[in-house]
Amino acid sequence: MLGISSTTVVHSAGHSAMALWDSVARGHTGLQRNNLAWCELPCWIGQVPDVDEVRLPAHLQPWDCRNHRLAWMALQDTAFRRALSSAVAKHGAHRIGLVLGTSTSGIRDTELAYAQRREAGRWPADFDYRRTHAVDGLCRFSAEVLGLQGPMVVISTACSSSAKVFLTAQRWIDAGLIDAAVVGGVDSLCLSTLHGFDALQLLSQDICRPFDAARNGISIGEAAGFVLLERSPAAVCFAGGGESSDAWHMSTPHPEGEGAQAAMRMALAAAALAPQDIGYVNAHGTATPANDRSEAAALSAVFGPAGVPVSSTKGVTGHTLGAAGIVEAIVTVQALERQALPPTANWQTQDPALPLDLVTQPGAAKLRHAMSNNFGFGGSNCSLVFSLSE
Repeated sequence: MLGISSTTVVHSAGHSAMALWDSVARGHTGLQRNNLAWCELPCWIGQVPDVDEVRLPAHLQPWDCRNHRLAWMALQDTAFRRALSSAVAKHGAHRIGLVLGTSTSGIRDTELAYAQRREAGRWPADFDYRRTHAVDGLCRFSAEVLGLQGPMVVISTACSSSAKVFLTAQRWIDAGLIDAAVVGGVDSLCLSTLHGFDALQLLSQDICRPFDAARNGISIGEAAGFVLLERSPAAVCFAGGGESSDAWHMSTPHPEGEGAQAAMRMALAAAALAPQDIGYVNAHGTATPANDRSEAAALSAVFGPAGVPVSSTKGVTGHTLGAAGIVEAIVTVQALERQALPPTANWQTQDPALPLDLVTQPGAAKLRHAMSNNFGFGGSNCSLVFSLSE
């Protein structure tokens, strides 16, 4: 097992891991009605406060884009940088890997560049696609900020992107390629995802209500999060994960969640646990009719009629897409640390068609093991298990 040495996250409900837990533990949403000057859609969004005011240092200006500003904000966390400095002193900067996830990277700046090109007939002089939009730009920027020299990669598998980073990092460590890893994910608000999900009729005009009888779509958010993984003692460890690709449909999950079931069962096997050992599941829970129905069926198939306490925290942060995996992994770790069950924010009415033990109010619990689920377009599924240390 790999110890969770430190975490850092920025999100619509605040600028720290502590703010994240404070919000999800109370079911206090960070979502607001869309007030973006550059997007007219009637919807709710999870916008990170003050991201537009961030100014990168002069030597990092060529990397400037909304996505990297979010990463920069998260990477300023003092406790995280202190833990990473200790890891670098112990292992060396060349022995710490960087495994990150994103779905759209810095596409917002490319959208702006296209708009200027249409207006002026030429690309903006300062537009640098290689640094600001190319998917690998995220890891190269983060390595520059952190001074890391080990192997790096960015995973882009839609909404499972920054969940899969844990498994890649684990494989690298097991293979002896590295001794520790910074894993994480960043995704930012942009026209491409807002209009894309609206075109798919998945974007709700109401605030998202995961697993609610009246749910009718997602609220998109943005976030950045990072976790330091090491083979060293820690209060909570990454115990194992499972991945599957069911390829049922490009944008619709299998009705019975067959791929989700496979990912959860593989995660349990990797952690050497039985279903009854899991005390809490942080569900993917997007608030679309099809996703929540499919995930509920999958959870029922894996955990049986007795079920397991389940909640979705997307009612707090919104669906942060390529950053959802890392944000919700951090919430799951926090639930274990605090021995508490975060409620499903914005939920109002039970859906009798969903066989779930849904957490709708904050509550204490005796937890030893917990699971986090993230399922992406095309059936790219990932489940992670976290455990308290012995």
